[in-house]
Amino acid sequence: MSRDESRGVWILAIGQTAGFASLIYMFGAIILALEDGSGWSRAQLALGPTLALLTQAALAPFSGRLVDGGHGGRLLGGAALLGAVCLALLSQVGHLSAWYALWIVIGAAQAASLYETCFSFLLRRLGPEARRGIIRVTLVAGLASSFAFPIGAWAGEVLGWRGAILLFAGVQLLITLPANLLGVRLLRRGERRGVNRTEVHAGRVRAALRRPEFWALATYFGLMMGNHMMLTTYALPILTDRGAAHALAVLVASAVGPMQVAGRLILTLPGLRAGTGTIARAIALGMSAASLALLVATGNPWLFAIYAVGQGASIGVQSILRPLITAEALGQENFGAISGALAMAPLAAGAVAPFLGALLIGAGGVSLLLAVTLSLALLAFAIAFWLRTRGI
Repeated sequence: MSRDESRGVWILAIGQTAGFASLIYMFGAIILALEDGSGWSRAQLALGPTLALLTQAALAPFSGRLVDGGHGGRLLGGAALLGAVCLALLSQVGHLSAWYALWIVIGAAQAASLYETCFSFLLRRLGPEARRGIIRVTLVAGLASSFAFPIGAWAGEVLGWRGAILLFAGVQLLITLPANLLGVRLLRRGERRGVNRTEVHAGRVRAALRRPEFWALATYFGLMMGNHMMLTTYALPILTDRGAAHALAVLVASAVGPMQVAGRLILTLPGLRAGTGTIARAIALGMSAASLALLVATGNPWLFAIYAVGQGASIGVQSILRPLITAEALGQENFGAISGALAMAPLAAGAVAPFLGALLIGAGGVSLLLAVTLSLALLAFAIAFWLRTRGI
């Protein structure tokens, strides 16, 4: 990897960090201010990011095909600008219909500017060296929640929910957009070393869809993402319900980000030879432990710490694992299209999670929500164990 390419990767990592903070974690970071100031219920509010993530899921294959066709750089830049404009407009809405409509467009920005597009772009540019680039991006972007929750909590209290959303629009415009543009420019100074994927071969994509490994991986990552998005979106209400003071709840929710980075750093340790299948099983157990710790917590800081470490490290490793295990199990040819198709399951699960979480809390309280997230993680472990029979 050349010096310009290395710098480009690190700058793209900054763009991904700011992008995730403003487009994904913003809602959970200001949810208490939204509930207090908007006049809308938790379920009504949560339907907004649910629609965004459903849109992201629906558009993921198309984004992958555009990256395969050489348009990844345009997607990363244009979608970052689109996200900033939508957040600015979102801060001014007065009706639920406008709230929902803008979240749908935000979903398009998510599909074209976040991990799936970024990773496919890096694989196209760097080829075999993309693994290092992906790990670097995720090491930095793992801090997105640590960046979003403290800022969101402060802005929600001081500026109100409208001011808080406008602040995140500024983050998207002043950090994400220029970082994506500069990162792409630097990476394009090097020679493209990925497989020539300017044409998408539908036959290869259909062949991947016929393989049981595809559907097992899609289900596995869907369960993991559904678990994570429910816990992340309602981290503050969950933690306060389990006995944490507000300040401690913000601290624990923010700690998930550094734990994501810690989990990813483990993958870079010299001598670590764990296969992707072993890693998949380990992180499913880690997320199971996190949900179980919250389920039995009654104000015990150590159980909150188990949640932060288990959830953060597991989801952090999962973001690296997905492109690597997909390429290993299904091949690199037309990776963008195949990865985009597989990503529909976790993105759809993540989309439904905030709305489903609100319904679960309303029906049976936080305990019911945590029982469901524990079940999802255990089922993901069972699927990962089955993948072992397929040589993964």
